[in-house]
Amino acid sequence: MAEPTNTPMPPSTPISATPRSMSPVPPPVPSFPTPSASAIDLASTSSSTSPPGPRKPIILHIGDPIKYNPTTYATLTRLFDVVRPSESERHRPEFILFASAGAGFDWADTKALGERGIIYCNGGLAAAEAVADFAVAMVISTFRSLPFCIGAASSGSAEKFADCHANATAVSRNLRGHKLGLVGLGNIGQQIATKLRVAFGMNILYFDILRKSHEVEKALGAQFCSSMEDVIRASDCVVLCTPSGAGKVINATSLGWFKPGARFVNIARGSLVDEAALADALEEGRLSSVALDVHSDEPHVDKRLLALAGSRALLTCHNAGGTVETHIGFEELSMRNIMAVLGGKDAITPVNLQYLQKS
Repeated sequence: MAEPTNTPMPPSTPISATPRSMSPVPPPVPSFPTPSASAIDLASTSSSTSPPGPRKPIILHIGDPIKYNPTTYATLTRLFDVVRPSESERHRPEFILFASAGAGFDWADTKALGERGIIYCNGGLAAAEAVADFAVAMVISTFRSLPFCIGAASSGSAEKFADCHANATAVSRNLRGHKLGLVGLGNIGQQIATKLRVAFGMNILYFDILRKSHEVEKALGAQFCSSMEDVIRASDCVVLCTPSGAGKVINATSLGWFKPGARFVNIARGSLVDEAALADALEEGRLSSVALDVHSDEPHVDKRLLALAGSRALLTCHNAGGTVETHIGFEELSMRNIMAVLGGKDAITPVNLQYLQKS
């Protein structure tokens, strides 16, 4: 239930020996839907009786131990056989579901899983608010020249401090009335749109391969653009928040669509951006500022972009989704996906249903 970058666990660790820690942070009300009917009926019962049948369904718990949701995990271990598998034990032909306690799934071949009848669920819904909040901060940074301000103050130089105090005003703008272009309008994009329109008065444009309903567009105050080129050309700041794409969607060609002096924020995937072309656009003054939480060669940061970190680039370490609340949600959502599917209900956050073989 965890991504491969998580801490590996010893092979075949018995459940009784699995470490569990109690968080002092109380779980919030889940921000994602919970399965109804049989899955939740099973989860809420006080009986310790196993589900009927010759044996319980088996869950392979791969990755980190459950840290924030011991009550749900106790329910899971009562209803199902939860095992810590070795590498060889993971290869089972009867797999029906992979429930990840994480948002990204570009490392998983979800198409191949779907073609084998295996549903892949991610935890992106649990991270949406944290990522959206972080994106708002990054958009603000591009309009208010925060890289310049932070770089000058942290340099310890009185001259740089005075220079920034005198000159940052000329390159800083309020957000209100400016056009925000969202490339992707999923859960995260919709939260970004709401926060920046309602709180900061930005005008919202978006492009998505699937246009949202009239009701969603009206609720968000968002205007649809028929192509990525159209949304980029019309926007004062572009936020990349699509979960996937065909190669580097921000490249020399698409960077040529930006307004002179426009801004760019990436909270999606570093692999979607040609960082050399982005550095060219910054160095040549075609873009005024960027904010990047993700990078193409993590944990390494492009050296040319790093050189701009004290002036026109805000760079962070893939931190956007990293909050306690997000990880509480990751755990809870992964377990609820399992209980839903094994309880005969629909998965909550499947990402590959389009590839499932038709029976």
